Amino acid sequence: MDDLEKALGDIYRIRNQVARTTEFRGYGPATLLATGVFAIGASFLQNRLLANPAEQFGGYLRIWIATAALSIAVAGAQAITRSRRMHSSLSNQMIREAVAQFLPALGAGLLTTFIVARFAASADWLLPGLWQIFFGVGIFASCRVLPRLMAVPAAWYLLAGAAAIAGGPVHALSPWTMGIGFGAGQAIVAAVLHLKTQGASNEE
Repeated sequence: MDDLEKALGDIYRIRNQVARTTEFRGYGPATLLATGVFAIGASFLQNRLLANPAEQFGGYLRIWIATAALSIAVAGAQAITRSRRMHSSLSNQMIREAVAQFLPALGAGLLTTFIVARFAASADWLLPGLWQIFFGVGIFASCRVLPRLMAVPAAWYLLAGAAAIAGGPVHALSPWTMGIGFGAGQAIVAAVLHLKTQGASNEE
């Protein structure tokens, strides 16, 4: 029994090691492009419903948190089904690795949002820029299991977030700050994944 448990433990460790060194292919270009479209749609919704986001920040948060939740749900569901197809028996380990890389940035974004909204309302205009910066950091952290070119959209998000903060409250809370930031960012992500998919097809 001890030998069997040791063998099973060795297999588990080997599978985890393979998952850590294998490129994750669970993200589909079309789905991630769709999440960028969600952001643009949310910008139109904000533009229509919120005349003054600084005075209606609760509504602003609801629009963008709902958009983020929808995007995560759609991308996550597709990542699970696509990973099972692409990675077969390693899919569970691959998904855990991909989530583990991005989770710290996501957690930091959620915690910062709660603290600012609850205890530092005067700084709420910083959140759109911080969200983009955290997202860029999450992509950079995930580059170990994603195509190397994913550093390009990661850099975009860092720069877009910095520009949102540098532009001041009016610019940061404009509907197009988030719409353009995430819309263009996700389009770049989708383009990188599409190029990688095409390259893999050509190699085959």
